[in-house]
Amino acid sequence: MAGVSATQAAKLATTTIPIVVGYASDLVGTGLVASLAKPGGNITGSPEISPDVSGKRLELLGEAVPKISRIGVVWYPRKGGSDEEEVRQTETAARQFGVHVQLVGVRDPKEFQGAYAVMTKQQANAVILIRGSFTDFHRKQLLELALKQRLPSMCEPAQWARDGCLMSYGPDYAHLWRRAATYVDKILKGAKPADLPVEQPTKFELLINLKTAKALGLTIPQSVLIRADEVIQ
Repeated sequence: MAGVSATQAAKLATTTIPIVVGYASDLVGTGLVASLAKPGGNITGSPEISPDVSGKRLELLGEAVPKISRIGVVWYPRKGGSDEEEVRQTETAARQFGVHVQLVGVRDPKEFQGAYAVMTKQQANAVILIRGSFTDFHRKQLLELALKQRLPSMCEPAQWARDGCLMSYGPDYAHLWRRAATYVDKILKGAKPADLPVEQPTKFELLINLKTAKALGLTIPQSVLIRADEVIQ
């Protein structure tokens, strides 16, 4: 199972058949499990959000793009949506780094141009794109606009970096699916999902797109490049 919406739908369909989550944002906050240590129902697996990831993204972006003071955060706002947790974590991390966060909500592709115009007008130095089903579907358009407005971009999924995001840092999704398989194995051998702790991601990957850096006129420091799992030439 992938994503909060799909997991919620599965939970509505059954409270007895075990549900293993490969990745989904904030399983506790969305009420899908009672706690990480004791899920308490028929759902277990791995969330994709780790409390330290948002701070790490800001740290990496700050190292790659000097003198960042204001960052635009593009997201799909909805009450109770799983994106809210990542936005909150980004705001908390930004305060620690002394960076001002400018939240920019988008609900329709017609709003994209205006959203980037607002960020540029308010002198954002970079943009973080929060992953969700809406932003994922429109990621290429969002990334093209970031480049057009000359805003260095930071994303979560590796594929977004391959599609043009300057940098991506997030969980290794292939590893999360392999971990999900171990849950399935345990359940098939008699374990109950309610007793299998939800595991935080432990393996992360950093991708850097040098084509995008060149288009922005940026030189990524060697100290950042050597930490990348993949450099896109």
